[in-house]
Parts: sequence; structure tokens; C-alpha cells
Amino acid sequence: MDNVRDLKINKDMKIKDLIEQFKYIGGFQAQELYRGYEILKEMLNDKNTIKVLSFPADIIATGIRGVIKDIIKNKLFDIVITTTGTLDHDIARLTKDYYLGYFDSDDIKLREEGILRLGNIYIPEENYGIAIENTLRPILDDIFKELKNKNKNLISTYELIFEIGKRLEKFDKKEESIIYWSYKNNIPIIVPGITDGAVGTQILMKEYDYPEIQVSVWEDEKFLASKFFGEKKVGALILGGGISKHHTIWWAQFSGGLEYAVYISSANELDGSLSGAKTKEAITWKKIRKNAKHVNIWGDITIILPIIISEFL
Repeated sequence: MDNVRDLKINKDMKIKDLIEQFKYIGGFQAQELYRGYEILKEMLNDKNTIKVLSFPADIIATGIRGVIKDIIKNKLFDIVITTTGTLDHDIARLTKDYYLGYFDSDDIKLREEGILRLGNIYIPEENYGIAIENTLRPILDDIFKELKNKNKNLISTYELIFEIGKRLEKFDKKEESIIYWSYKNNIPIIVPGITDGAVGTQILMKEYDYPEIQVSVWEDEKFLASKFFGEKKVGALILGGGISKHHTIWWAQFSGGLEYAVYISSANELDGSLSGAKTKEAITWKKIRKNAKHVNIWGDITIILPIIISEFL
């Protein structure tokens, strides 16, 4: 057994040096963070591994959007699996701002003032729904017209997201966009629940205008099947829970399970939810290999992710 060592810090210390000390301080989640860092380092350096980044949309309403953007910009992962709100917030913030708020706000007063609250983030109503519509409607119209002219009546959601990203070139803030860098670096964003958000509703409205054209999640699933079926090495950084987490580990089982798995979540397993389920539970489902390198880091993604990923950016 290694002995517990006192943490030594100073104002000139680099984040990497701090993380490496976490190995020995016995600092509860600090030690798990160190393990996650080591697993990520090995996974990202493994050229034979398909790397998946999974996260829910809420963090994209925060400044963590910039970290996710940089991860995609620097091509650390091959595939992104997320929820529709990621597209919503990314598009809205191209032209409008979100603001700092409070968890203990008077929500009735906020509603009367036209302020949407997401945790401790304030979003003026006109900075969300209307902003998304104003940005996305002409983009979707251009995409659907092009599809019609090419006699193409089927498109996957990840291909549609690429097409949206291509049309963000004219925006001043394009380089802040997750969607834009997904397109630039050809990193597919898979959104299995595409209908569950403002972007999904805008796609539905456009399908009424172009009934011969269908945006199909089944095309996304065929793409995932082509990537995951067979004995392949797959690793994942899974932030939070929900459909993005489950879709990642669901597809991993078809390659024998994740070889590397780093979970960062504030959910717990006491209610039997998927969001709170630990990596070791996924082993029973064959979604993580028995001999996999895996860790659960319990805490706030907005604090932990910048610390654990900074060394690789």
C-alpha cells in the first residue's frame, strides 16, 4: 500500500502537477479524478481506439461550452453523442447572450419578466426560442432546397448537423460553436432524441414544407452500427447521464464493451437510474469489458471537466 502524502501547492503550480499529487493524498474524489486522468491519457493516446464523448445539453448553457468546443476543435474524440438542447444552446449563443443568475430565484417573478432559468443561468425568452428560429429557419430552408434539387429524400441527423455547421461560416462567433467545429473536423454529432428540443421542432416544421424529405435517426443508427459492430476497442468520456450516456454504452456492447470508461456525474445509484449507475453495473450488461479501465468521478462536471481535460488541449 502507498502511504498518504500531504498535498503541496503553490501559486506557480500547473494543473497537471496538482492532478498527479491527487494520486497520493487520499482525498476521496481527488483520487478518483487522478485515476480518470490516467485512463483518459491512455485512451487518447491509443490510436486503435474509437473515442466517444457523451454529455447532456445543460452544460452547454454554461461556459463549459467553450471546453467542449475546444475538445472537438482539437479532435480528441471521434464521435459525439448528446441531446438536442446542445444544438439549441449552441445556436442561440451564436447571436444572443445568457446571463449569470441564482438557484434560489423567485421563479414566478422570472416568468413574469420573461426570463427562463436553467439552474443558475438566466436566459431571456427572446434569446432562446426566437433566436434559434431566426438563425435556423433560413439555414434549414437552404438545406432542404438543396436536398430537393439533388433529389435526395433522406438525410441523417448527424449529416444535417454537418450541413448546419457549413452554413455557420458567415457568423462572427462561428469559432465558438460546437456545431461549426463538428463540421470543420468531420466529427459526427449523434442526437438520438432529436425531437426533444427547439431544433427538433424546427426540423419538424420544415418537414411540413418538404414532405418528400425525411430527417432519419435510423441513418444515424446505421452509421453507429458500422462503427461499433465487431471486436473493436472503444473508449468513452461520459459526462452526466440520460439518453446520451445510455446510447453510448448501448452501442459499446456490440464491440464487446468499453475498453476505457470515465464517468463524471453528480447522480447516485440509489434509485436504480441509468444516470446514477456506476461503471461496474455496466459490466453486468456487457457494456463495459470485465478487464476495462474504468472509474466513476462523483461531482460537478463544470468544475471537474476543465481540470481533467486541460492537459490534452
